[in-house]
Amino acid sequence: MSLTGAYDDQNILAKIMRGEIPSAKVFEDDEVLAIMDAFPQAEGHVLVIPKTPARNFLEMEPDAAARAVTRIQAIARAVAAALEPDGVIVTQFNGSAAGQTIFHVHFHIIPRWEDRPMGRHSSGGMADMGELTALADRIAAQI
Repeated sequence: MSLTGAYDDQNILAKIMRGEIPSAKVFEDDEVLAIMDAFPQAEGHVLVIPKTPARNFLEMEPDAAARAVTRIQAIARAVAAALEPDGVIVTQFNGSAAGQTIFHVHFHIIPRWEDRPMGRHSSGGMADMGELTALADRIAAQI
């Protein structure tokens, strides 16, 4: 199976970027939208969604990818400053065999604490929007 394919602008992340689905926004500029993951694997799990319409990182234009990575790093630093975890995972999946389930390029920033297990995506159900908004505000204050 190929990693490439036609981009579908009806995916959930495209709908979130258009404001058709609510989200807890952490940061937004011309390049990316960062939101709290509604199905977090840990407290403070952020999704950074490049606005470039690409199915995955491998399909992004190099200049757009470079601009996105600069923002991802700044947002990961803000997560670390706001929540003071023991570590931070920054990850991204390319293709269904790699675990990609939404075919719009996006990055996960997941804070990790040594004494807390990381949950499975969606295993705990959808998070409370009020809690996500409060976390988004804490992280945004560090950007």
